[in-house]
Amino acid sequence: MDGVLGALGDATRRTVVELLAAGGGRTATSLAGELPVTRQAVVQHLAVLREAGLVESRRVGRDVRFELRPEALTETAAWIADVAAQWDRRLTVIAEIAETARVEAMLSAPTEASPAATPPGRLGRADDAR
Repeated sequence: MDGVLGALGDATRRTVVELLAAGGGRTATSLAGELPVTRQAVVQHLAVLREAGLVESRRVGRDVRFELRPEALTETAAWIADVAAQWDRRLTVIAEIAETARVEAMLSAPTEASPAATPPGRLGRADDAR
């Protein structure tokens, strides 16, 4: 997984992965035609992706075609989803604690109708009539 995350840290390699995902097997030359880098640079990026287990190559006649290996992406995506779920659970607990504290504060706060909120000497109309 470290290799996958490292390989995907480069924007050009992410684009190569997207192109392979969209178009199936591709040659380095066809990929280079859609990228702002040379064919040699594409070959180097493909080597990094192959080392990470994200792509595989196969010879078809005189061409070498590269294809995406989704298993490595699936494993990495599952790990990311697990970490995200852990954070979601933590945030839910924090939200519940905050809501409980808010409700408790509202319940313990003096209101206008309570004697604690009435200024001394002003207990209501009966007091005013005297």
